[in-house]
Amino acid sequence: MKIKTITWIIMLVMSAALALSVQMAAQDKAKQHHPHQYHHYQISDPGTFGGPGDYLQLPPAPRAGVLNNRGTLVGAADTTTPDPYCGFGPPCYAGHAFQLQDGVTTDLGRLPGGFDSQVNWISESGAMTGPGDNGQPDPLPPFPLPQIHAILWDHGSMTDLGTLPGGYFSYSNGVNSRGEVVGAAQNTVPDPNSMLWLGTQTRAFYWNGGTIQDIGTLPGGTDAQAALINERGQVAGWSYTNSTPSAICAGFYNYGFFLTTGSFIWDKENGMRDIGGLGGTCTLAMDLNNQGQVVGLSAIPGDVNLHPFDWEAGNGMTDLLAGSPGATAYWQVTINQNGVVASGEQDALGRWHSLLWRKTGGKWKKMDIGFDSVPTSINESEQVIGYGSIPFLWEEGGVMVDLNTLVPPNSGIQLYETGNINDLGEIAVQGPDANGNNHAVLLIPCDDNHRDVEGCDYSMVDASEVASRPSPAVSGAASRALPQSPLRRMNRYHLPGLGVSRPE
Repeated sequence: MKIKTITWIIMLVMSAALALSVQMAAQDKAKQHHPHQYHHYQISDPGTFGGPGDYLQLPPAPRAGVLNNRGTLVGAADTTTPDPYCGFGPPCYAGHAFQLQDGVTTDLGRLPGGFDSQVNWISESGAMTGPGDNGQPDPLPPFPLPQIHAILWDHGSMTDLGTLPGGYFSYSNGVNSRGEVVGAAQNTVPDPNSMLWLGTQTRAFYWNGGTIQDIGTLPGGTDAQAALINERGQVAGWSYTNSTPSAICAGFYNYGFFLTTGSFIWDKENGMRDIGGLGGTCTLAMDLNNQGQVVGLSAIPGDVNLHPFDWEAGNGMTDLLAGSPGATAYWQVTINQNGVVASGEQDALGRWHSLLWRKTGGKWKKMDIGFDSVPTSINESEQVIGYGSIPFLWEEGGVMVDLNTLVPPNSGIQLYETGNINDLGEIAVQGPDANGNNHAVLLIPCDDNHRDVEGCDYSMVDASEVASRPSPAVSGAASRALPQSPLRRMNRYHLPGLGVSRPE
């Protein structure tokens, strides 16, 4: 009786296994006949304030924050007013900060007496921050600059956040929904290794409720910048830690951090904490989620390379490449709210790859999602965007596709540089028109969450079709490819350490 029972169980198990095998084979066959499909996207262009172009602030580090989950896009747009400081280079037009919400573009204005303003970051609540000039010359730096102040835009009001005592410069990088703003400011202490090349020390600041605060540096350091803030009020940034030169940090991203640089996490309760490093002289935090996870790049011993890392309060810093062969270079690291990471890697042939990192069973595992590319953003659905030879979108089950093949072919804009993708699948991206003028645009997916978008094509397209379709050319637009060394990003004020070049 026991033998018959065992035999019957074995037969059931074998039958189930056979059925599962047949089912999986059928699913694989179905996938071959029905490849992953992508949505079309509609373009929403904020336009300009009379000038030729508009722009997104898209630095390589920290990650871009120009689009929130409410679908609000922020940046700067040219006016017709001449800019005496010529922040973007010819043609020299003053620019104003803008927001694009539900198809309506709003001029956010500028400081009294000033010419320029721009938005660098928008929070989930709609609070925005960025720099603007007040039209007065700055007597301290060795550059012909106006006095630049961090600005907070919130609920229709604009607040000048001021500067640290004695200084004339403050530059904001991030804001959360509570209106807490962080960034970098100048003091009056002479410093030939200034993180901002302004001749005096650069200090990380935190602003809240009308008060700007110098939050200090890591032990042994003279300069610091606050780069990111999450919804909990945790701040991530960079700080010198000693006076030893760091060639790898000075050259990386052209940020010009001349001395040994570490990264920190700060909050009002615990102060500034060093997140550590991987043995070299450069650690750069690049992203911070609301769980307090920090990701970025850190140099390994000898400064022969920088590896992507993950830092968590309970576990410290983890080298994502531990136990796996390294590549020749790494570029950009970003994280979503669920702790899934995207990063860029250059192989021995000089090709850039976009990687997806998931933590399984306490170990990080990577997946190569495409080459000739680097990622810039990942949302909660694990959609990844980035750029290189193409501005791309990647989704689970699909392949890397050119965003230019998913938008109307008559847009007149050659999409190139991606910013961030929100949890609705909306994408911030920019690129030139036929005359070479830059356009910042919002891509809106034609899906169930966006059923009332005028002009949307709600049909689906197979991944294999868009992957093989050539990118539509725009007459007069230059072809682009990811450089071997990272690009310096747009910044209106030509400041070393903050990116100086206009997208070409």
